[in-house]
Amino acid sequence: MGHDAPLWTPSREAVDASPMMAFARAASDISGRDLTSYDALHAWSISEREAFWSLIWDHCGVIGEKGSTVLAKGDMMPGAEFFPEARLNFAENLLAPGKFDGEALVFRGEDKVATRMSRRDLRAMVSRLQQAFRAEGVKAGDRVAAMMPNMPETIAAMLAAASIGAIWSSCSPDFGEQGVLDRFGQIEPVIFVTVDGYWYNGKPIDISAKAAAVAKRMPSVRRTIVVDYLGKAEDGADAIAGGTTMTDVLADYDAHEPTFERLGFNHPLYILFSSGTTGIPKCIVHGAGGTLIQHLKEHQLHCGVKPGDRLFYFTTCGWMMWNWLVTGLASGATLLLYDGSPFHPDGNAIFDYAQAEKMTHFGTSAKFIDAVRKAGLEPKKTHDLSSVRFLSSTGSPLAPEGFTFVYEGIKQDVHLASVSGGTDIVACFVLGIPTKPVWIGEIQGPALGMATDVWDDDGRPVRGEKGELVCTKAFPSMPIAFWNDPDGAKYRSAYFERFDNVWCHGDFAEWTEHGGIIIHGRSDATLNPGGVRIGTAEIYNQVEQLEEVVEALCIGQSWDSDVRIVLFVRLADGVRLDEALEKKIRDKIRSGASPRHVPARIVPVADIPRTKSGKITELAVRDVVHGRTVKNKEALANPEALELYRDLPQLAS
Repeated sequence: MGHDAPLWTPSREAVDASPMMAFARAASDISGRDLTSYDALHAWSISEREAFWSLIWDHCGVIGEKGSTVLAKGDMMPGAEFFPEARLNFAENLLAPGKFDGEALVFRGEDKVATRMSRRDLRAMVSRLQQAFRAEGVKAGDRVAAMMPNMPETIAAMLAAASIGAIWSSCSPDFGEQGVLDRFGQIEPVIFVTVDGYWYNGKPIDISAKAAAVAKRMPSVRRTIVVDYLGKAEDGADAIAGGTTMTDVLADYDAHEPTFERLGFNHPLYILFSSGTTGIPKCIVHGAGGTLIQHLKEHQLHCGVKPGDRLFYFTTCGWMMWNWLVTGLASGATLLLYDGSPFHPDGNAIFDYAQAEKMTHFGTSAKFIDAVRKAGLEPKKTHDLSSVRFLSSTGSPLAPEGFTFVYEGIKQDVHLASVSGGTDIVACFVLGIPTKPVWIGEIQGPALGMATDVWDDDGRPVRGEKGELVCTKAFPSMPIAFWNDPDGAKYRSAYFERFDNVWCHGDFAEWTEHGGIIIHGRSDATLNPGGVRIGTAEIYNQVEQLEEVVEALCIGQSWDSDVRIVLFVRLADGVRLDEALEKKIRDKIRSGASPRHVPARIVPVADIPRTKSGKITELAVRDVVHGRTVKNKEALANPEALELYRDLPQLAS
């Protein structure tokens, strides 16, 4: 990156006291080798997968019967089987009485509703819901679906489903009716959990009519449970056949210690969905054991989560980071939940929360960090963030300016971990490493147990040049299947069509001289002017440094038997795209990236379409520009924005 010094280096004392180093010492004892350097530890975790994952199970405290076999058919992908004899229950690992005590959940809504729930109270709510589900005939393998905010009742309902062995699936309440049905309609849930409404930007949003319409169109649902948030749950429940309020459900049952059905390592736990911007969303099924053991590894070793820590991630229930956050209970963390806009009434809402609740782990998106920077906020000066020791960013690549801003504007002494993985693996391929320095613009390195690499088009590993992000060996949190894909054809096509027996993730990436990695964007959005592959993030990293540009979106437009780069920019209030600004943008891209990155056309737009999880959607814009139909607008948070890109005169010549 051309920077001589890291932005942050952990102290020797912090490294020695870290959970990562404790694990490295345990691994050294087992292997008879010195594995206290991260590179050596990672190499061992790949070459000795049975020993590594067995130690993760023991060291991170998995509750269950491990069995004698750690890995069967380990050279097959898909097809490898981790812990094939194991029996466990995901909810038991998060709730086991006596394992941890104290506070389980803190919830803050945009309307300043704040609730707290102890672990004892959470177990009591799970017990009541478990009894209610069983009374409705819910059994292992049945689906429980939720259209819910990120609030305590959502977590309790998920844990109640998991305790029985039912499969949980969720989305956020801002999804449109068809968007919900495109997801849940495929999996035929027997229980539907929803809410009377939510708050956003200072306004209550009543969704009772939408919830009733969705429930009516899912004939598999036996019971709809409506959670009260706006004070309208009774009206909402009355409008739904088979509807009842969460309050009434809880009142019907006495609290006991919940029971837990121990099932196989690969018993289905979650159904997550692809973004759905190129068609009906794919239903990705994740197993209980793989999800649990990956999250324990990431939380405890890579994030340094310890019992009593206070873990936050700004996420909705339609993003895999919600599933990742919830597992923090298994490591003894208190979960800090937030629902609403992070910028209401201003950009300080989350930092206020961090200060008030003594947050230790602050998780957010790259877009949020950039928005705080461009708003001119400096939380470092306005808030006491002394408790925060770990700050994580995901959702899109964090630009170099974002790295710098975290240390200059938020907190100087913090482990900044830019991470990348996704819904497909409900975990990370590359992420933070608490024993290594942070370099500007770089993800620190590959996750333990993940044989992550970068390959060229011919399937050869490359260094110092861009290529496809791959994983060359099987790992526990690979999807166990796609729903309604009996022969596995859709699953194999999604990840293994490019390279046989090697996971191809669809990210355009590059190793750095420090052993870190840079994600340059999605492979399917990669630009190819003159046959040279360019990642869209390389352009965003330059243009979004300009104060005149709020955000940008870049596509390749087919033109004159080639591809030309088109850059769309959303400008700051009062700014107009004139010749001087166009020149400034082009000069910035030329000097910061290369002449090949300079767009042929720059077009101002009033809005940029994005998915429900906040990711900009280059593919949908590319389709509109080329006159193709966007197959599933319901996947977008602001589908009306697509019309801004249709039949633009600037792109006709």
